[in-house]
Amino acid sequence: MLLLDYQNVLIQSLLTERAPPASIDQVVSDFDGVTFHLSTPESKTKILISIHVKCYKELVQYGAQQVLEREYGPYIVTPEPGYDFSVQVDLENLPAEEEAREELIMKLALMKRNAMAAPFERAFDEFTKLAEEASQYTSESAPQGVKEGGDVMAIHYREEEAIYIKASWDRVTVIFSTVFREETDRIFGKVFLQEFVDARRRVVTLQNAPQVLFRSDPPLELEGVPGLKNTGEGEISYVTFGMAFHLNTPAHRLR
Repeated sequence: MLLLDYQNVLIQSLLTERAPPASIDQVVSDFDGVTFHLSTPESKTKILISIHVKCYKELVQYGAQQVLEREYGPYIVTPEPGYDFSVQVDLENLPAEEEAREELIMKLALMKRNAMAAPFERAFDEFTKLAEEASQYTSESAPQGVKEGGDVMAIHYREEEAIYIKASWDRVTVIFSTVFREETDRIFGKVFLQEFVDARRRVVTLQNAPQVLFRSDPPLELEGVPGLKNTGEGEISYVTFGMAFHLNTPAHRLR
């Protein structure tokens, strides 16, 4: 089984093993098209780390700037030309305690993850609010906003693919639109995703895991969202993860 780290391993190793200081000017691309630029434009001990994300403007709409400011406050500098966000780290002024230093290095290596986390944080906050509102109503008396949940947040992280996130009163639904150009890819993709369904059914400890659905037409959660495609041939598939939550709300909650 291939396990991919969710942090950028190059940034992590560079900041961990960097001795003695040396000049850097390196561009790194992740598998999803995100680009990092690591450089030392001022001195060998001051590393500038910049990131470019295709969907950054969308992420900003969902609070990415606030999340990044929360995580990197004193290290933030004016974004490097051609990039969306930059931080600068002085190797001579890293935290003295080893644990704090490793925590900072990991945080820097998680820059993409932290930017992408913004719409998910918003969705979970929205879920909490909707759940509280839903606990006050029955299905007959609940207003439309509570029944239908929040707006769909779209993250077009690739040219033809996107992630859609929608909060409801009892769950957060995450939908991936995935392009399978070749018939073989479609078959492998379907087999792989079907394993999520089968494992959840077979293994008792996984029965509370997110439900996974796989289809070639847009799911109902995306009704009304512009720009959706349905080839009818499975070239574009929609993978739905429905993360349901157990709510400590009154018995007459919305159903």
